[in-house]
Formats: sequence, structure tokens, C-alpha cells
Amino acid sequence: MFRAEASTIGVDIGGTKILAGVLDPHGKVLARRQVPTPGHDVQLVEDSIVSIVQDLRRSHEIAAVGIGAAGFVDATRRVVMFSPHLNWRREPLQSAIAKRVRLPVVVDNDANTAGVAECLYGAARGHRFVLCITLGTGIGGALIIDGKVFRGNNGMAGEFGHMQMVPTGHRCECGNRGCWEQYASGTALLRDARELIANGSPLAHRLRELVDGDPARLTGPQVTQEARNGDPLSLELLSDIGEWLGVGLAGLAAAFDPSCIVIGGGLSDAGDLLLRPTRSAFSKALTGRGHRSEPAIVVAALGPEAGFIGAADMARSAARKARRRTRRADRREARVRDSAAPLGSRRRLM
Repeated sequence: MFRAEASTIGVDIGGTKILAGVLDPHGKVLARRQVPTPGHDVQLVEDSIVSIVQDLRRSHEIAAVGIGAAGFVDATRRVVMFSPHLNWRREPLQSAIAKRVRLPVVVDNDANTAGVAECLYGAARGHRFVLCITLGTGIGGALIIDGKVFRGNNGMAGEFGHMQMVPTGHRCECGNRGCWEQYASGTALLRDARELIANGSPLAHRLRELVDGDPARLTGPQVTQEARNGDPLSLELLSDIGEWLGVGLAGLAAAFDPSCIVIGGGLSDAGDLLLRPTRSAFSKALTGRGHRSEPAIVVAALGPEAGFIGAADMARSAARKARRRTRRADRREARVRDSAAPLGSRRRLM
């Protein structure tokens, strides 16, 4: 039996890495772990989650586990119905992990967990209507209203990265063409930079030298760093991403009218190099501009830890529910025992 003050574990599963941490009851991160996502193999990903949880449990008392998954999670928050970047198809992730770690487990979309964390502890504190966008391998999204995640009918609201922006555009891993994440994500940044290196563009000379002419060796953080160093092409590539991001955000603002838009995920490390063109494109495309207050567009305060922090906080809620269920079951059992006792015994109990 876990104690009420026990900590919780949050696990954030992305397309390229798995981040996990232990959160105490006050929101403080006590320990962290990071491992590469082991390809698209479902069993290997599950094994990695279990291994991280068991490792963290060796030095911390744990009440429950929360998992932020890069995919479409059903309304029960147990099944990953589909993931564009992993081979999850109706994967019963909650039960699979719970059976192996023998703890209460809750599963949610990774952008939802990041959004919850930013509302509780980060850049969106004090805001009632929050739009959270995570920029990594793809684009994740969450809508938080008065501290609660808006999940929609199937539990799959917030998949903004798969809004179609260009009907005949790049093929997306979800199967459609022209999705927003094909133009405003880390994948888009890296694709465009590698194509310019491979095509021999003179603009790409600094990036080409960086990887000795091998486009496959280039990483997104390298492009961001070269932009900080003043490389014109890297700056242009980030500006292109920012413009696509701003146009998409303007559409979401027209639909949901948030007071705050939080930009998180690995690509947000670019800071103002990304957000300046984003804010400019957003202001130009916003419906009703000049006749409404514009939402603040801010970088996530919790960085890459937001996903597992939010997942751990959700796990705390799961632990509380498990305790309540245990108490109700104990009370029912006590009533049954009392009603089955002999009359004389019942009088002595009264």
C-alpha cells in the first residue's frame, strides 16, 4: 500500500527520446532519466518504460505512474489508438504497464500532459484559456480551460499538427498530405536543411562544413545553434518555420480565443529566433486584428520536462482515486462482515 505523501513518476514518450522524472507532492522534480526511443517497436518501447520506472523506484517511494504518449489516446485514457511516429495501433498501454509495475497508471497525450504542467507550474499560470503547442518531431497540442484538458468526444482533441495546411503538400506520417507539422516542426526544419545540403546550395556551406558534407548527420539543435551564431541560412530556415507556425496559430486563435499560447518542445529552444517571425505572422493573419486583444505567445517555462511533470501530476490524481476505491472497498467489506456476524456479536459491536 502506498502512502499519501509518496511521490509519482511521469514518463514522456517522444519520437526520438523518452524523458522521465520523479515528482514530489509539491511539484518538485527529485530525479530525472532520459533514454533514446528504441525505434518503432511496441514491445521495446514498453520495456524501456518499465525499465525506467523500476530504476526510479529503487530510490523513491512511488504512488503511481503517468505516461504522456505521442499519439491519439482514447477517452478512457487507457489505449493509444494511433501514433504517427510509433507503431501503436489500439495499444492498451495503460494495462500493459500497470500489470508489469503493479502501480496505478494513467495515460494521456503528451501535449496534454505538457499543457497541464505549464498551467500548474509554468508559463500559463493564472490564465483560464490556454493553448499549448509542442514542437518536436511533430506538432502536439492541448487546450486547457479553467485548468481542465478539453478532450473532445473521442478523447483526441488537440491534434492540431494534423490540420491540413497544403492539400497537395508533403506526405505526413499520419497518411495525409500537407499537415501543419510538415511545415512548422523540427522534422520540417531538418528536412529543408538536409535538402539544401544535398542539392549543393551555396547558402548551405556552413551547415555542409559542419557535417562534412553528409546531410544525414545534421540535427535540429545544430541548425538552431548555427542560427544563434548568425548563419544566414539557418536564420532563414527558422524564420520559415516561424511564419508557418504563426499562420496556424492565428487559425487556432480564431477558433478558441485563448488568452495565452505556450510554445514548448525541443524546437522552442530557438527562443526569439523562432518566436519573432511567429508573432509577426500571427498578428498579420489574426482574424479581427486591431479589434481584439491578442493572446500572449510565450515559450514554455518548464522546457523539455513539462511532459513528464504533467504526467506525474496526473498520476497523483490516479493515486488519489485508487485510495478512494480502496477505502470504499474496505467499508463495503466491513459492512458485509458486520451483517454476517451473529446477533450477539453485533450487539457487542454496537
